[in-house]
Amino acid sequence: MSVQIQVQVNQAGPSASEGFVRDHSITMDRPEAKGGANNGPMGGEVLLMGLGGCFMSNLLAAVAAREAAVSDIALTIVGTLDNAPPRYTAIEMHVKAKYSDSEEMSKLITIAERGCIVANTLKASVDLHIRLAE
Repeated sequence: MSVQIQVQVNQAGPSASEGFVRDHSITMDRPEAKGGANNGPMGGEVLLMGLGGCFMSNLLAAVAAREAAVSDIALTIVGTLDNAPPRYTAIEMHVKAKYSDSEEMSKLITIAERGCIVANTLKASVDLHIRLAE
């Protein structure tokens, strides 16, 4: 069964836009070096943050459901840009956390990745890797 999700994005200045979803908004803009006013992250940066937020919410749900001893989770996400056409060709996510069982943590990461809408969407077009940081 398909479900549709809708967002609204409106012009918010000469180089900025504001996105709305449910009761939330985010301003997006170019940095000054690219002709913007730096009033928010660029859309491509928001895409990386969206991947992180989607993955994190799934990871936290998996941790809670299993009552796993995991805390202080932090994600570092790096996108590799190509410029012809401009797009991410690779995205690497490193997961750091406090945990006692590395096998359980690896399993939780797999569960979170499989449940992440953004990761599942990007995998078809980007070399995407999600790994436990050392």
